[in-house]
Amino acid sequence: MLEDAAVRGDVAVQLSSKNPSDPQGSYTVFAPTNAAFARLGLNSALDLIALQPAFLRSTLLYHVFSGTLPGSALTPGSMPASALGPTRRIIRRADNSLYVNGSKILRADVPAANGLIHPIDKVLLATGVDVLNSALALEEGLVFVRPELTFLVEAVAYCNLQSALAGSPGSPPLTVFAPTDQAFRELGVALNVPLNQPRDIRNLPVATVRAVLLNHVIAGGAQGGRFTSELPENSTVASAGGGPLVFGSFNNGALTVKGPGNGASAANLVIPDIQCTNGVVHVIDRVLLP
Repeated sequence: MLEDAAVRGDVAVQLSSKNPSDPQGSYTVFAPTNAAFARLGLNSALDLIALQPAFLRSTLLYHVFSGTLPGSALTPGSMPASALGPTRRIIRRADNSLYVNGSKILRADVPAANGLIHPIDKVLLATGVDVLNSALALEEGLVFVRPELTFLVEAVAYCNLQSALAGSPGSPPLTVFAPTDQAFRELGVALNVPLNQPRDIRNLPVATVRAVLLNHVIAGGAQGGRFTSELPENSTVASAGGGPLVFGSFNNGALTVKGPGNGASAANLVIPDIQCTNGVVHVIDRVLLP
């Protein structure tokens, strides 16, 4: 799948050649496995048409380091640059497993003709913009060909929370759980308030929608701007709305999260670890109720 993605993303020739910017002609690539692509529903070359080519190209470049980055240099807390621009964060968990952002490094220093490969278990994602504009990119179909997070974007506008998600210099980093459109539709069924299209959000009281949205954000503190590999499993953390968010066990690179109003029904992270300039977004399959 990585080869198919490189062809469609127009980086195959670049990454199969010597690196002109490095004296040794080397690249280092954090290489997602086939299973890593499958976690995003990308099981074949045909599935890649669900992604906009420009986004696919930038995503692939986010996996690349210009030069040689050996496993010995992957030290916890280090932030190796990427060919896209944004850095990545190296994280070591208590069990001694090593991660780049939320992706587990399965092996280090696999030799290639023009550098090194470090296989990883999840595709690395970065937008290069803030949380608000990342959501807008999904809503406008600039990431997936099919728009997503359209209900969330409408809800944020309804509650006038755009500036909070855009952030400002010096503002605390955010961890944001972003419900899919289907998650909002299912909420409408549960509330007996049809949410068939984004503007239907405005049939709910604005104070209620605002309380729900704030329950999806962790601002600053120990858990702001955190990848799945850093979130506290089997723990409770206060949301920006003041209510508790309960995390489940960390398993296969992901964990569940639920709010006080979700009962036993926790949300799954369907697209975790999207790095933004002011935090990290995790797309989830259920609305977190306060």
